[in-house]
Amino acid sequence: MLHPDLKAQPSRRLPEHGLAEAVALAAALPDLDVVGQDVVRVAKAVPATLFGSGKVEELAAALRAAEVDLVLVDGPVTPVQQRNLEKQWGVKLLDRTGLILEIFADRARTREGVLQVELAALSYQRTRLVRAWTHLERQRGGLGFVGGPGETQIEADRRAIDEQVVRLRRQLDKVVRTRELHRSARRKVPFPIVALVGYTNAGKSSLFNRLTGADVFAKDMLFATLDPTMRAVELPTGFRVILSDTVGFISELPTQLVAAFRATLEEVLEADLILHVRDIAHSETAEQAADVDDILTRLGVDKSVPMLEVWNKIDLLDPAARKSVEDRGAASEGIFPVSVWNEDGLTPLIEAITRHLDEERQHEDLVIPFADGRARAWLHEEGVVEQERVEEDGVHLAVSWTARQKGRFADI
Repeated sequence: MLHPDLKAQPSRRLPEHGLAEAVALAAALPDLDVVGQDVVRVAKAVPATLFGSGKVEELAAALRAAEVDLVLVDGPVTPVQQRNLEKQWGVKLLDRTGLILEIFADRARTREGVLQVELAALSYQRTRLVRAWTHLERQRGGLGFVGGPGETQIEADRRAIDEQVVRLRRQLDKVVRTRELHRSARRKVPFPIVALVGYTNAGKSSLFNRLTGADVFAKDMLFATLDPTMRAVELPTGFRVILSDTVGFISELPTQLVAAFRATLEEVLEADLILHVRDIAHSETAEQAADVDDILTRLGVDKSVPMLEVWNKIDLLDPAARKSVEDRGAASEGIFPVSVWNEDGLTPLIEAITRHLDEERQHEDLVIPFADGRARAWLHEEGVVEQERVEEDGVHLAVSWTARQKGRFADI
């Protein structure tokens, strides 16, 4: 694993931390053993090989000695640089975008996730068709509908990719339309949406599981969650909201992936409340938060949507740091220090969600005829019944409900 430290392109994070994250990314792929890692200082990127000739030869010797089959470069590598380095080192090379695409391809489970990964991969591969292989130099004749005489192999490859992209987009459009139908159905029973966002491995899925009682895959690794998951949650007042877990963000997220996963992240765009989950024990938690803000801006998330910061993993802090974080939370209405692991701080967070989303309630007395058991059952399912007594004229109910619930009751 090589992390180029480009002086001409300063990063908001230390190169050593960037390398550590890249190694964690590689560890997210099964059957991949990282045998070495290094930060390579690069004063100026060389167009042909990225690194200088001396460093290329030095690395070639080290790679041969370690019997390396694959080199991961934590950063962008042009097609020309990739071809030249693979030739000189005698290995396969993946840059940061290629590595993340490999992880996403391994993790995608839903039909939509698989299609989005394939679409992003094809967009990435298309940029690699720049004299990357010797067979691309060949000329090929053909009939008009498959390319005229003299069409180069690179043009044929690009044509094939473009055709596959069109097919994938058609299939993805069908999936998106189906999800839009589901979204339209939810609007008729308009529960507010609470979207969980955050840097990968911040604890979003663990928080999702705690709040919903679901069993979403949650593990201490990058991109443990790829496909979006949604569940209904009942707040202490009986009010229901929809909680949406999303793919974790990461620094320098490839443009192809932002575009491809925009459909998956549409729930964030429509959210009534956003919970930004942060790993507050991470050494670069501030830099990670800045990366998340950057991606939300690129997605076009409305700045007027309220956002609460959930500072997770306080159980990993030393006592002094934990007290400082908890004091920050106590002094702010938008910061909630929690430990999802042992459930510390979750009650204040749930109360805050309730304050932001639960509507003003009004008290009323209703009389439900004995024959209308469906209406009575609905009121109990909604959790709005405060008292109930049986009289000669029917069931008398004291309810506390919102205008939204009252309107839905009228449609029963």
